[in-house]
Amino acid sequence: MYMRHFMTLKDFVLKNKKGYLIGVWWLVVTNLLQVAVPRVLGLTVDVIAQASSPDLLIRYIGLICVIALALALALSRYLWRIYVVGIARKLEYYLRNKIFKHLLLLDPRFYDNTRTGDLMALASNDVTAVRMAFAGGVVMVADAVIITGFAVIVMVTTIDPSLTLIALAPLPIIALSVTRFNKIIHERFKIVQGAFAALTDKVQENISAIRVVKTFVLEKVQIDKFNKASRDIIETNMRLVRVSGFLYPFIQYLASISFLIVLGYGGYLVINERISIGDFIAFNGYLMLLTWPMMAIGYVINLLQRGTASMARINELLAEKPEIVDDKVVDKSIRTFKGCIEFKNLNFSYPGTSERVLKDFSLSVKQGETVAVFGRTGSGKSTIADLLLRLYDTPRGSLFIDSKEIHTIPIETLRRNIGYVPQDSFLFSKTIKENIAFGYPEASMEKIVEAAKAASIYHDIMDFPDKFETVVGERGITLSGGQKQRIAIARALLVNPSILILDDSLSAVDTATEEKILGFLDGCRQKRSTIIISHRISAVKNADKIVVLDEGRIVQQGRHDELIQDDQGLYYKMYQMQLLEEERIDEGDAHA
Repeated sequence: MYMRHFMTLKDFVLKNKKGYLIGVWWLVVTNLLQVAVPRVLGLTVDVIAQASSPDLLIRYIGLICVIALALALALSRYLWRIYVVGIARKLEYYLRNKIFKHLLLLDPRFYDNTRTGDLMALASNDVTAVRMAFAGGVVMVADAVIITGFAVIVMVTTIDPSLTLIALAPLPIIALSVTRFNKIIHERFKIVQGAFAALTDKVQENISAIRVVKTFVLEKVQIDKFNKASRDIIETNMRLVRVSGFLYPFIQYLASISFLIVLGYGGYLVINERISIGDFIAFNGYLMLLTWPMMAIGYVINLLQRGTASMARINELLAEKPEIVDDKVVDKSIRTFKGCIEFKNLNFSYPGTSERVLKDFSLSVKQGETVAVFGRTGSGKSTIADLLLRLYDTPRGSLFIDSKEIHTIPIETLRRNIGYVPQDSFLFSKTIKENIAFGYPEASMEKIVEAAKAASIYHDIMDFPDKFETVVGERGITLSGGQKQRIAIARALLVNPSILILDDSLSAVDTATEEKILGFLDGCRQKRSTIIISHRISAVKNADKIVVLDEGRIVQQGRHDELIQDDQGLYYKMYQMQLLEEERIDEGDAHA
């Protein structure tokens, strides 16, 4: 049952089989030495007891043999742990990297339905549980089997079969107990991991939204919710501890019964001279060796059940397959493209929904042309960017770039040639320089400065004490919204894309800065096609072509001067609304 879940790690085991074999070899040596110690001790006692006048030489020979065995045992135990436990640490590294790499391959749809806390729990607690099961659990099972096998054989063949049989009488009860508790521990540990994931998600969510929490004075409410999640973890862990905590001492109790049986029946055999005093001492030594496997069964089962539950959760994640992948018809020779875009009667609904977001959508963008997509919130504007980046798949034959159907273009090539600036500009907690160069890490400082100037953020950066080496806070929290957006624009411009998409990414900058950025784009638009997605007239009015969307349909298209002539059109109505809004703002400033 355990190994079935661990089959995912087959490649790792095969790659590290040499280290495992060496570790197993030293494990076998350790067990053989452990089995030899009681026998050597028993023989030494018999020799001393039978000698009429035991001299010091005999005593010292026996003592030297025991010490030598102990030293050899310590060395072999150290070596197998170095190899086996060391490889288990490599497994932890391998598994975390595999999870992280897999997460980066999954589609946005997966993240829409998965909590961040679950993923963090998988990469932390679950990986640790697998490592402990792999290093401690599996090895302890092997250790117990080898020691038990060797010890029982020696006890039966060299001491007394009946004493051995009586001493091992509690083993069937132990086996039944373990079987009974297996399923309970497994299920309860899965609940524990789920509770930990919920707590992690709660912490991550509150830290990310700390400004919102403070703004609405919800600290006490969130603390109460956190306390509830913490209590859930305590309760679920206690339910697990009640089972696992009983199993270990119960097995220890059964092992103690074996000692009592051996003391009674073994003493009787010595008195009746059926076994020697040395045999009795050796038998007790073997029983002590067997006590550890018996007592460890509870601990091992705990480790294996936790590791199995965690590996099952990890396997569920690794079984998730990205839906957006390169097709068999992909042309791998494509490395760049000019940037000509054509949508043909595109109808699109997001996966899992039936409502069409885009309806009979047709649009052509020529190389070097600036096209603006304008409309109300929820009209489907941002969906166009998602489809161009293949974050979601389009129906076949509905989207072309340079006359090539989008499914024939390698995804990596497609995204490398598109510069995308979303409205929510995400910045990493690194320096401004590193954030701008994120998509082009090897870029020279000269190019980074050029991109910053193009995005009208250069002078702001130079006002900071550390300039380009300024470290921004989590998600760029130390910067204003406009500064974050302009750094994101610089990041997109640095990679020199064939297609540039600005998805409402000028909404947080003032009108003067907006005009300056758009002026730069006008100056270099011959090099790239630009799509500006916005609900602001000021951002789209200078575009070569404006497409007006309403409920997923194109209701108008043309230049700014043409569209405002139609006083019945949506563009004209929104234009008038924004003019009135600007007048109210100006009047408010005048009164202030």
